[in-house]
Amino acid sequence: MAIAAAITVPLTSPTRQSLTSSLPHQSSPSPILKFTSLTKTVTSRLRLAAAAASSMTVGAAEKASPASFLDRKEAGILHFVKYHGLGNDFILVDNRDSSEPKVTPEQAVRLCDRNFGIGADGVIFALPGINGTDYSMRIFNSDGSEPEMCGNGVRCFARFITELENLHGNQRFTVHTGAGLIVPKIVDDGQVRVDMGEPILKASDVPTKLAPNKDHSVVKAGLDVDGVTWNVTCVSMGNPHCITFGTEGGQDLQVDELNLAEIGPKFEHHEVFPARTNTG
Repeated sequence: MAIAAAITVPLTSPTRQSLTSSLPHQSSPSPILKFTSLTKTVTSRLRLAAAAASSMTVGAAEKASPASFLDRKEAGILHFVKYHGLGNDFILVDNRDSSEPKVTPEQAVRLCDRNFGIGADGVIFALPGINGTDYSMRIFNSDGSEPEMCGNGVRCFARFITELENLHGNQRFTVHTGAGLIVPKIVDDGQVRVDMGEPILKASDVPTKLAPNKDHSVVKAGLDVDGVTWNVTCVSMGNPHCITFGTEGGQDLQVDELNLAEIGPKFEHHEVFPARTNTG
């Protein structure tokens, strides 16, 4: 079930800013976050920039679809719907009336905070199409960075569009992304299929600074991370990915034994990945 909601945030003119910019303190009263599902309404007050005690009340039952909820127009209110694809969760915003996102990367960081915000891996904006496409999609990650595209994200985007446009049955539409043209397809059972195209293996196009060891590709090459050498293969599906099955000379990788929160960023920000990387 999709959750439709609204949150009050200062909707300033969005601009692209450096990731090193400091977040402004929230001096205004705590924003009001309203979750509206098909069965009940939950209202919660919370601070997005600083810790604050939150109060929650359950109101009268209200029947509303995400589409009808998003039709409401209130000044200073950001309406959104929450979706997830295989656990990869996103805040979806109807931004079809403007070519610029309604929130800044810094605001997206606060919205994605799982303790004091809505909580998500990123904020996805449904924008007007460009270059002949039906729609455009942009994403701000939970750290404020902007990736070219996301496979799970574009599937959520496609379902969001069907809600907004009240589409039924088999559907397909074109979406402009930072990774190029994507054409999601909605099948009869409501599942979303996305042709991600052929993987990019050429090292310079991934991009990675690791030396190619198979034709122009990096396949099972050694990558030193904190003194441990990992066997990695580099590929791009519109954004860089580093794939590993374990360390050099080690046993099969036991993911549950890894401190992913600690080691993940060391892969992501490694100097051999100039555009950073996803790791799996």
